[in-house]
Amino acid sequence: MPPPLRPLLQKIPTIARVPHRSVLSLAGPQASEFLNGILSTLVQAPPRPFYSAFLHAQGRVLYDVFVYTRTDPKGQVGYHIDYDSRPSEAPPLLDLLKRYILRSKVKVRDASDEYDVWGVWGTPAEEEEAERHWKWSETSGIAEPIWNTADEWPWGAQDEVLHDRRAPGMGKRLLVRKGDLPAEASSYDLGSSEAYTLHRILHGVPEGLTDMPAMQAFPMDSNLDFMGGLDFRKGCYVGQELTVRTYHTGIVRKRIMPVVIHPPDSPPAEIIAPSPDVPSFAPGLDIRGVTTAPTDQDKLHPRPRGNGKLLSSSNGLGLALMRLEQVDAAEQGRLAFSMEVETDGSKTNWGVSYWRPDWWPRREVN
Repeated sequence: MPPPLRPLLQKIPTIARVPHRSVLSLAGPQASEFLNGILSTLVQAPPRPFYSAFLHAQGRVLYDVFVYTRTDPKGQVGYHIDYDSRPSEAPPLLDLLKRYILRSKVKVRDASDEYDVWGVWGTPAEEEEAERHWKWSETSGIAEPIWNTADEWPWGAQDEVLHDRRAPGMGKRLLVRKGDLPAEASSYDLGSSEAYTLHRILHGVPEGLTDMPAMQAFPMDSNLDFMGGLDFRKGCYVGQELTVRTYHTGIVRKRIMPVVIHPPDSPPAEIIAPSPDVPSFAPGLDIRGVTTAPTDQDKLHPRPRGNGKLLSSSNGLGLALMRLEQVDAAEQGRLAFSMEVETDGSKTNWGVSYWRPDWWPRREVN
């Protein structure tokens, strides 16, 4: 992260509602087996919380989800699924699951009127990171976290609580009865949903339909491999074929990266805090790579192809889907990024500067 942005990281214990999330409840003697056949990660036995995704048969993301455990009054363990329920090109998740149930001994229902989803972060306890190593694909640029789980499951073990291990410092997520406040409310700052969005942007963590448009986003482009949301060795699941083929024989050409949006003549190093002069930006704006000070040497390189896309943004910071070949060119000083925004009939150019999150894996070159 650029040093001028580090003061924006919330170090005060904070709770905030996570926006745009709904909850499904899943129960039955075959619930774990049922989920294991359709989720992109292995469902553990005994049941434990985890992060995962539902993929389309062609390998694109439908929903990124958080799966919590729940225990009913009879002692039977089931699951809650926390997901982005805004309208999209994907079928509603409840309908999708009902379509897959067939004869499975599973019951699923909407529990959104019973629970709110909260984020908790900003204390040393929430920032503790289970030891993780990285397993790399030989060719594709895909890396997945391998945790040392001998002592503790990295995503936690409590019902309706999940340690958010997508990135160090994310804290944890809670399911709280509708209308109630988390127990932490008595001693933590109460932040806004916008504060949560800024928190995950600063950590380089995409989430939900804005960052992973349903039926469009590929899981590795969306960093689901880095965040522990993919398993490349489990048995069959929906979308597995293309995902595993990419792991072994493909290559990742795009990644979601955090960005700073600033006036073109204002270097990002001078930005200490989000400026009130920076407006809100709609997702989907094109981010163009522009050749800087072209020379004869640049004739040896191909012209920048395609554009990046702005995704979530808040206060001049955002997440963007960037083409890695253009990122490489920018790191060599051959390219800069800009974004054209039309407001009230006039067009304004904004500079866009990215950074690689500190927690991203770095492959050692021998």
